[in-house]
Amino acid sequence: MLSAELAADLAVPALAWRAAGRRAVIVQVQAHRGSVPRETGTRMLVAADAVLGTIGGGRLELMAIAKARELLAQPASSVPVQQRVPLGPALGQCCGGEVVLGYRPLLGDDPESDPRHWAATTPAFDLQLYGAGHVGRAIVRLLESVPCRVRWIDEREAEFPAEPSAGAHIERLCVEPVEAEVAQAGPGSFFLVLTHSHDLDLALALEICRRGDFAWFGLIGSKSKRARFEHRLLERGVPASTLQRMVCPIGLPGIDGKEPGTIAVAVVAQMLLAAGRG
Repeated sequence: MLSAELAADLAVPALAWRAAGRRAVIVQVQAHRGSVPRETGTRMLVAADAVLGTIGGGRLELMAIAKARELLAQPASSVPVQQRVPLGPALGQCCGGEVVLGYRPLLGDDPESDPRHWAATTPAFDLQLYGAGHVGRAIVRLLESVPCRVRWIDEREAEFPAEPSAGAHIERLCVEPVEAEVAQAGPGSFFLVLTHSHDLDLALALEICRRGDFAWFGLIGSKSKRARFEHRLLERGVPASTLQRMVCPIGLPGIDGKEPGTIAVAVVAQMLLAAGRG
């Protein structure tokens, strides 16, 4: 679930573990460069018999868990440990960026060991954004300064911009198949689909509609695309009532223009209104 990966939500069980004197290691992405599973600021708690949160799964997470448990097996220490990991050369992961992981004891004395210091601004919405093309990049640039939580997903690593996103609230995910990520979102999430492929758009729309618990779902396209998708989704058993909640075309009415920046402004404004921030 997305919310369990964020500092404010992970702080709740972390406080309980700390109060109980349970030994654990806080694993944190302290810095990142390029395309990575999770962005700077992401935390995970590792105890000898449990793991809470995630720093992105795969080999990186397995390695971090093993490292954390190696530290737990040693005599108690309050000294933080840092580890630089190039994802491609070291782990063979498809995302070729680099992360710096920090390890510190949950029962340590420094402020970063105290979950009370992890609280973050309440987000306007949790968004899964599918597509790193021109419109996706323009939307992310606007969302860098918006209090929200974003998982930006594409199967094509080269489509992500070379520079990292500003702020830890935007996570880049280079994964296949991308539609499998739909299940990882929390109830009441926002979804925005604007990939390079109509077939992929349809597969994502089907998974999102089958969930049915989205707070907002936007699909890029024209009225004719909406009509085609509605027909195909109805054939696949999606209720008409769910399709009525699908926003397509996307963008706040009255903001016209086909330029990526113009579309981005219209869509971000539309999401903020849907989140009650109007």
